[in-house]
Amino acid sequence: MHTSTFPPALTLGKSRRAVLGLAASTLLCVAAAPAFAQEPAASYPSKPIRITVPNPAGGTSDILARLLAKDLGEMFKQTVIVENKAGGNGHIGASYVAKSAPDGYNLLLLDLSVLTIGPSVVPKLSYNPQKELTPIAIPAYSPHLLVVRNDLPAKNLDELTAFAKKSGTPISFGTPLASISQLAGILIAQDRGFEFNVIGYKGGAQALADLAGGQIDSAMASVVATKALVQAGRIKAVAVTSAKPFAATPGVPTIASQIPNFVTGSWQGVLAPANTPAPILDKLQDAIQRIVAKPEFAKHLQELGSEPSAMTRQQITEWMRSETQLWGKVVKDNNIKAE
Repeated sequence: MHTSTFPPALTLGKSRRAVLGLAASTLLCVAAAPAFAQEPAASYPSKPIRITVPNPAGGTSDILARLLAKDLGEMFKQTVIVENKAGGNGHIGASYVAKSAPDGYNLLLLDLSVLTIGPSVVPKLSYNPQKELTPIAIPAYSPHLLVVRNDLPAKNLDELTAFAKKSGTPISFGTPLASISQLAGILIAQDRGFEFNVIGYKGGAQALADLAGGQIDSAMASVVATKALVQAGRIKAVAVTSAKPFAATPGVPTIASQIPNFVTGSWQGVLAPANTPAPILDKLQDAIQRIVAKPEFAKHLQELGSEPSAMTRQQITEWMRSETQLWGKVVKDNNIKAE
């Protein structure tokens, strides 16, 4: 089974490259005691647990939440409910959990880019991700694939760069606006010295459908979202954004091999309200780590195009802070706004 390691700060070159060191290891869950009687960790859970997914049913987060809910329910001998609270680009469901009782019974599962990019692109969030949520685990990581239409003459990043510079007109790049894929695409193009003509979509699936139909030149989305289209020969993979070659995309070169430490993707994280007692967070983290280590669960992840992360709670906290700083700078430098 492949496991992700704590990724280094993303490093970009020349005037655009900025090495962002990780912040000091201060946990999000500050030791302020909740105003209610805490349940002993030994008896937790004594009632149903709810996992909120801030996206519609059927997406990556929803599929993962239901897989986890099944195994957590069996492990804890307790009901685990998955509830979809879609809307607001993920912030409605995230805010709901952030303002829930910090008792371990209200959890959040989502792509962590919602929390690391949101503060920069949404002027007035109804919650503070860094102060009101605390991470538990990252059960699944799926890197981005940079993909192009089949007839575009490029099979790696060097060839895509050469084509872009030779064509004289920017390559069209389909992406949800103010998303991790748009920001990552901007950094790649800036580092390589060419331009993308960004075409905004409401969702990544729509961009990939238009790419498969030849209506746009390129896109970037998680391996989970792109894997089936690549395997069916409907689109072509140019590069993957994992730190090392990714098991689910054999033969696809990494961007990190040309842009040092360039690691992005869909980090599916489980979080709880801040001030949830540490012993309960520890119990949940241990349970999730044992679940993702099971061969059958690992097989599910590989089939989806994901792998688990080995980051601890403290490492996730530090990584999220670093990512928030990094993407905030990209948003500001490029005047990115949420639609």
